[in-house]
Amino acid sequence: MGSYNVNFSLGDVLSIITGDAGKMFGDQAQMTQAMWMGIAILMLISIVMVILSLTLNYTLNRWANIIAAIFWFGFNLLSLKGYPTYEKVLLIISMGFNILTIWYAWKWV
Repeated sequence: MGSYNVNFSLGDVLSIITGDAGKMFGDQAQMTQAMWMGIAILMLISIVMVILSLTLNYTLNRWANIIAAIFWFGFNLLSLKGYPTYEKVLLIISMGFNILTIWYAWKWV
């Protein structure tokens, strides 16, 4: 799950460099505290997953990884629509990591 966070951050950096960062919610949208909080929570999920992977017992760890990866896969899938090409490539790569996470967690014995 940590690979998603790095990939997500790379997309943010590229958005700032290209000037696309302000277009995330539309040209006229004003970022609210709730939006910033939502973005912060999304970024924290991957960081928390690293800690949970080290501390949870086998069964909870397995299901936490599967559920988080399914969530991120769906989130990425929904996000593909409105982003520029470089962001879509990063999202597709992230979806690949999500599938790998689900696959490996499912096969854990």
